[in-house]
Amino acid sequence: MPEDSRKLDSIDRRILRALARDGRLSNSQLAEEVGLSPSPCWQRTRRLETEGFIRGYTALLDQAMLGAQETVIIEIALNRHEESVLENFGRAMSEMPEVLEVWITTGEYDYFIKVAVDGTRGYEEFLRRKLFRVPGIRQSRSTFTLRCLKQGGLVPPA
Repeated sequence: MPEDSRKLDSIDRRILRALARDGRLSNSQLAEEVGLSPSPCWQRTRRLETEGFIRGYTALLDQAMLGAQETVIIEIALNRHEESVLENFGRAMSEMPEVLEVWITTGEYDYFIKVAVDGTRGYEEFLRRKLFRVPGIRQSRSTFTLRCLKQGGLVPPA
């Protein structure tokens, strides 16, 4: 949270919860849902965006319908931790459309990455043609997910 931003009040939190549920709400729908008139609602929403509480809006796509029905979590250990190795790894991950998320972690592995692939053959192709060509990877470990039980962003407490 930016240092100079004020604390969130209950109306700000209602706006954030409503947008987290449905980012396509029109301002008038949002205003009605949170109990404001449209103008103050629009001003608060813009302030929440400007202050960084709302980083953007996105659509949740159906991976399976797009031909990538498998989600795989891959743990990656790098062979070195020099700045150039870390930067190259991060850049490589950002250029791969299969990579949905990249997390720097503590413990035995340096990164967790979440990828969407077309089955085991698609995963093998991703490994051979993309991931294992990234310099600096010492070790990886993969886990295929079975089903997502919860997906979504942080919603502020009531």
